[in-house]
Amino acid sequence: MGEQRVSKLSNVKNKQVFLKTLLNDVKALSYMLENDWFESDIVRIGAEQEMVLVDTKTYRPNLIAMKVLNKMKKDPWVETELAKFNLEINLNPQVLKSSCFSKLEKETWTKLQKIQKTIAKMDTSIALTGILPTLVKSDLDLKNLTPKKRYFALMEAINQQLIGSAYELRIGGIDELLIKHDSPLLEACNTSFQVHLQIAPDDFVKYYNIAQTLAGPTMSIAANSPVVFGKRLWHESRIAMFQQSLDTRSTNEYMRERSPRVHFGNDWLKESILEIYTEDIAMFRPLISPDITEESLDMIAKGKTPKLTALQVHNSTVYRWNRPCYGISSNGKPHLRIENRVLPSGPTVADEVANACFWIGTMKGMVEEYGDIREHLTFDDVKDNFAKAAQFGIDTTFNWIGDKKISACKLILKELLPLARKGLKKYKIKQEDVDRYLGIIEARAKKHINGARWQLRAYSALCEETSKDEALTVLTHAIIQNQKDNTPVHQWKAPKLSDLKEYKPTNLKVSEFMDTHLITVHKQDIIDLAIDLFDWKDIDYLPVEEKGKFVGLLSSKDVLNYMSSKRKNKKIITVKDVMQKDPVTISAETTILEAMKLMKKHKTGCLPVVIKGELVGVITENHYMNITSRLMERLQLELVHK
Repeated sequence: MGEQRVSKLSNVKNKQVFLKTLLNDVKALSYMLENDWFESDIVRIGAEQEMVLVDTKTYRPNLIAMKVLNKMKKDPWVETELAKFNLEINLNPQVLKSSCFSKLEKETWTKLQKIQKTIAKMDTSIALTGILPTLVKSDLDLKNLTPKKRYFALMEAINQQLIGSAYELRIGGIDELLIKHDSPLLEACNTSFQVHLQIAPDDFVKYYNIAQTLAGPTMSIAANSPVVFGKRLWHESRIAMFQQSLDTRSTNEYMRERSPRVHFGNDWLKESILEIYTEDIAMFRPLISPDITEESLDMIAKGKTPKLTALQVHNSTVYRWNRPCYGISSNGKPHLRIENRVLPSGPTVADEVANACFWIGTMKGMVEEYGDIREHLTFDDVKDNFAKAAQFGIDTTFNWIGDKKISACKLILKELLPLARKGLKKYKIKQEDVDRYLGIIEARAKKHINGARWQLRAYSALCEETSKDEALTVLTHAIIQNQKDNTPVHQWKAPKLSDLKEYKPTNLKVSEFMDTHLITVHKQDIIDLAIDLFDWKDIDYLPVEEKGKFVGLLSSKDVLNYMSSKRKNKKIITVKDVMQKDPVTISAETTILEAMKLMKKHKTGCLPVVIKGELVGVITENHYMNITSRLMERLQLELVHK
C-alpha cells in the first residue's frame, strides 16, 4: 500500500536531506546483508488485491471509495488506491506450506464479500479485471484522484518530471489507441493481484532472475486486460498503460536513452538485491519524501532493525514488474521479498490464486531444475518474451531453453506445469491445493482461453449486434456476474445482450458514443470526390477539415441541391462552394439526450464533435436509430418476461 505520510520534495534542502537518508539506508541494508541479519529459515507468501467499484445501474466506475472506507473503519486491511473508484485489500502473510493457497483464496473471498455487503447498499459491485471495459478517458480526470496527501504529492512530482507537453498513449492491437492526457492518473486504469514471495538473501539473485524469466509465460496464461476505452488492444494492456501513463520522456532528435519509471529491467541480477536499489537511485530522481522518525545507521549501531523508510518510499515510486521488497517480520527480523506485479486482477479469486500458485511453484521448480538461469537463456530473450506476452497473451510464441520457439500453451502444458508440481511438492503443499489450482491453469492452456481471450471474443461478438457502449456494458455486467460464484474463466459462457435486463444510455456523453473513425474532405477537394465518397461509404455527411481543424460540414442533400441549381455550370465545383461553413457542433461532454434535442432543434442529421477547434468525432441520426431499436427490443423482452 505504501507509506502514506509523505510530501513532495519542494526545495533543495529537503532533497539533500532525503538523498543523504536514502544513501544511509543503502549502507544500512548492505551492512545487514553482509552480517547475516536476515530471516532465511522460513518462506512466506502474501498478496494485495486491487479492485474497481462499479455502479450496478450504469456499470460505470463509482466514485465512492472514501465513503466505503468511512463505513469500514474497523477493517484496517482495506485501503485506498489512486482513484476514487478503486480499493485495495492487504492479505495476511502465510507460511508457504500445506493448504496456504486455499487459505489465501478463502481470505480473499471473505474480505471481498465483506466489502461487497457494504457497497451493495450503494448500488455498487466489485469488479475484478485488469482494466474495467467501461472506463472512459474522462474518468481519469484529476478531480477523481483519491484525496490523500501521498497521491497529490506523487501526481505533482511526476508532472514536474514531464519533459513534453502531455502524457501520450500509443497502443496497437486489433484496434489502435492514440491519445494525450494531462496527468499520470491514467495509471488508475490498472488493477492487479500482486503476489509476494519471501526469499532468503543468499537465494535472491537466482530467484529474481527466474522471476524475470517467468514474467512472460505467467502473464500469457493470466492476461485479463484487453479492452481500453472501447479499443481492443494488447491482451495485457496494463503493461503499456502503466508504463506510458507515468512516462515523462519525450521524443527528440538525438539518440539519448532514458528509462521509464515503469520498466522490466535491462540485465540479469548478478550479485545481490543491492544492484537493483542502487541502479534505481542512479537512474531515477526521488519524487516524494516520507516523515522519517529514525536514522538507519544509528539503529544498526544499536543492534536494532531499521525500517529503511527512505529506501522503501523511493522503491515504491520506481515500478519494476518484479519489484524487490524489504520488510520486517513479526519476530523483528528483516526479510526480502519479490513482488510479482505482472498478474492482473481477476477474472475470479480462484483464477488469481491459481496464477499465484503456478508462479510460485514454477519458481521453485525452475531453480531446482536449472539453478542459474543465466546459463540457459539470454536476458534479451527473456525481455523479448515479456514484451510479446503483454501483446499477444495466450497466443504468444516464446524464445525458450535450447533455442526453442514454443507456443504459450505448449510451454505451460509440457514444461512449466510439471516443474510447478515438483516445486509445490518441495514446499509440501497439500495435493488437493496443487490439483485444484494447477488444474485451472491446465484447463486454460488446453482450452486456449484466459480472461483476455474471453473478453476479446465476447466483445467482438457483441459489437456485431449493437453499439460499442452497450457491448461494453453487457461485457462488464457478464464479468461481474461470473465472478459472483467464483467459477474459473475457462468455464464462462459467452455473454448475450439479453443477459443485461436494463440498459439506459440517456446519461451517456457523446464521447462514449460518437464515431471516431472518420472520412473527411478538404475545402479545395472537387465535389466529385465527395459524391463518390457518399456512394462508396453509404454515408450522408462528410466533415470538412484542414490540418485537423474543423471548418465545415457537407451533406449529400447540400450537394444535390447545389447541383440542381444554376451554379452547376461552373467548371470546377469544390467542397468549399457547397459546404455549410458554420454548422452546429457539440463538445464531447454533451450528453446523448442533449445532442438529440440539438439535432431536432436545428433539423440536422449530423453533429460534429469539436474540441478546441479540432474535429474528434461525429454523431448522426443513425446513432439514435440504433439506440431506439435496441431499447424497443429490450422493452419487448421485458413485456414477454412479464
